[in-house]
Amino acid sequence: MFVITKEVYFCYGHRLMNHPGKCRNLHGHSVKASISIRSDSLNEQAMVCDFSDVKACVETFIDDVLDHNFLLHKDDPLIPALTAHNEQFLALDEHPTAEVLSKMIYQYVKQRGFDVDQVVLWETASACACYRED
Repeated sequence: MFVITKEVYFCYGHRLMNHPGKCRNLHGHSVKASISIRSDSLNEQAMVCDFSDVKACVETFIDDVLDHNFLLHKDDPLIPALTAHNEQFLALDEHPTAEVLSKMIYQYVKQRGFDVDQVVLWETASACACYRED
């Protein structure tokens, strides 16, 4: 099995409404997402795939959906105020944790035809969440 990994960087804001600590407050992150693609064999260029193809795919999703966006749970009481002030946000069915974001990125890249091994989202330099389907 061959595996390649492409890293991308982006920023987002969020809060975790039911969190018992500081994460219940509005805050932001500058994150790194590592997208790993697998293959049993190499293509005609002796690659799993071109890193630029992975980058183009994932950056489209990140630029359009996640980067510099404010991510909230769909039941967050801030949503009416943000809507009233024409502020950008994304309401999610799940709480906007690193685990949920890694799953969102994984599913997007997989739907675009890549054989995704895993997506790791580094929320800080020392803390990450990984999503894989094994």
